[in-house]
Amino acid sequence: MAKICILDAKTLGNDADLSGLSKLGEVTVYDITKPDEVADRIREQEIVITNKVVLNESNMKDASNLKLICVAATGTNNIDLEYAKTRSIAVSNVAGYSTSSVLQHTFAMLFYLMEDLRYYDEYVKSMSYSKSDIFTHLDKPFEELGGKTWGIIGLGAIGSSVASLAKTFGCRVVYYSTTGKNNNLQYERVELDELLKQSDIVSIHAPLNDKTRNLIDYKRLQTMKKSAILLNLGRGGIVNELDLAKALDDDWIRGAALDVLEIEPVNPDNPLLNLKNPDKLLITPHIAWASVQARKRLINELELNIKAFLNNEYRNRVN
Repeated sequence: MAKICILDAKTLGNDADLSGLSKLGEVTVYDITKPDEVADRIREQEIVITNKVVLNESNMKDASNLKLICVAATGTNNIDLEYAKTRSIAVSNVAGYSTSSVLQHTFAMLFYLMEDLRYYDEYVKSMSYSKSDIFTHLDKPFEELGGKTWGIIGLGAIGSSVASLAKTFGCRVVYYSTTGKNNNLQYERVELDELLKQSDIVSIHAPLNDKTRNLIDYKRLQTMKKSAILLNLGRGGIVNELDLAKALDDDWIRGAALDVLEIEPVNPDNPLLNLKNPDKLLITPHIAWASVQARKRLINELELNIKAFLNNEYRNRVN
């Protein structure tokens, strides 16, 4: 049987069912793996599963049996692909498993800010509502989403899903292509500065690369509407966090919601943790991808990738 190890199973959740992998080989599960532990743990393995653990030449060079790396994510930036290629080590990823989950979280974050849900929840639980002389409370007026302009940065699978649902809510959708190659005729494509100027909601669903790093800085935040809400569900580093903190403190935009940060877990000295008005910002700990269903799909796809590899390897041996 193939020797399989999972380097960071904890990132898949304590409720993850990994039993299917045991039908494919001899499985060793590690909750987390520190950088100095990688080389030893993969040395005898044929198949390695990693979510965020980095695999490079220095820790793979002595793994002479390694044939397949399964990335438990869409991005493969934690793998030295060039070195893997020189060793004929196959690398597989999983795409599309989290689209519905990220879509749902995008709107959850928006409505939390847009309707001041934290304020209203605390208003009731503080017993203020019980002392009211009317049945309602209107101190934080909120508007409907219909009629707003929603700007999307990165119109891939997730961005397209967000666009479709935003349109259902009655939004006008515009988008900016970070590669310059996306020409989706369903929506209006605009340049970034124009998108920021026009949009009531701006959501980011792009990868981090040389073109997107620090894409949203203080100067660009100043061009947005004072009433605008910024959502980042792409990658940390696309939004300059120091500049965002300053823009929020200076009231350049109404609010922001982030599911991703440049450094994860968050640094205690991150300026976003010390805003003058913390209600203007919602941060969740990189969970948009991680609904129960999405994680089940992810594990199922990992199993299918390994099965396909083993079947192909068997056919090659027979032939």
